[in-house]
Amino acid sequence: MFILPGATLRDRLFASLGALAGIALTGTLSALLLGHANSLALPLLIAPMGAAAVLIFAVPASPLAQPWPAIGGNIISALAGIAAARFIPDPAFAAGIAVAAAIALMSLTRSLHPPGGAVALLCVLGGPSINASGFFFAFIPVGLNCILLVSIGIIYHRFASGHSYPHQPAPLTANTHRTADLPAPLRAGFRPEDIDAALAEAGEAFDISRDDLDRLLRRVEARAAAHAHKHLTCADIMSRDVIQALETTTPGAARALLLNHDVRTLPVTDATGLVIGAIGLRELSRDPTSTLTSLMTPAVTASPRQPASDLIAPLTNGSARAIIITDPTGRAQGIVTQTDLLAALARSQPAA
Repeated sequence: MFILPGATLRDRLFASLGALAGIALTGTLSALLLGHANSLALPLLIAPMGAAAVLIFAVPASPLAQPWPAIGGNIISALAGIAAARFIPDPAFAAGIAVAAAIALMSLTRSLHPPGGAVALLCVLGGPSINASGFFFAFIPVGLNCILLVSIGIIYHRFASGHSYPHQPAPLTANTHRTADLPAPLRAGFRPEDIDAALAEAGEAFDISRDDLDRLLRRVEARAAAHAHKHLTCADIMSRDVIQALETTTPGAARALLLNHDVRTLPVTDATGLVIGAIGLRELSRDPTSTLTSLMTPAVTASPRQPASDLIAPLTNGSARAIIITDPTGRAQGIVTQTDLLAALARSQPAA
């Protein structure tokens, strides 16, 4: 059983290094900014930042780890804790009210952040210096700590870990035809309302955004389809007599090749036969006076031994009209079009 499904050893190492950098720099910068003006002897780095660092660096895709929850949730929780401490004499009751109010306010403001509960508790039980600072404590040091930690997290993930933070879900499949229809991969299978119904039936809150859940489930569907057709390889279904264009071919000659052979995509090769791009009628219609290399698009390639099911996604999500099958040196061995793939998958279905 995995505590964090999908996490690799590399992810965990980078999370640890990120937390080291985040907490150390947050503490250092807070001390530089506030140390000389800290007349109330407030803590320059509050303990709940450790829990915030776990979220920001270990699970940067979590909705609970995003910048608004990490900053707004902690500040809102601090304000709730300070108010509870000021107006409720009994510390134990004030602590309970502070945490409860923090959860309610974070939920209402869409800033739920687990360390916020600890911040609210700290504001009630933190001692005379925190009590004396009043509502100012919610901004200095709480707000400052959060802003510094989130900023460091953004920089660290962008330049070191390779994860997106703030988290940006993978883009949805687009309809490239500019019509009102859903993209082809989204027309079959489950629908968004099915996800909503399943979540309602589960009766649980999950630490994953609905969009990420949608994409994850569609990837599961694609993997299941790949298993069902794993015996088919690209070499099994590719067209082997590949009509190609040299980089020196004129746009007019390339257009004639496409029309004469009734194909939609031509691999473009250099003088040595290496595939350097692909071109179709759509690209050629942009500027007939340009060179082929200025009009071509990057080639989408695969190897002959790859499962043919690997081509389902690029051939149905609008990213490619044909996949060029290349040998290890990068020379074209074949081509697979949407028609080739559809015919092969249809043939591989068991008879009814």
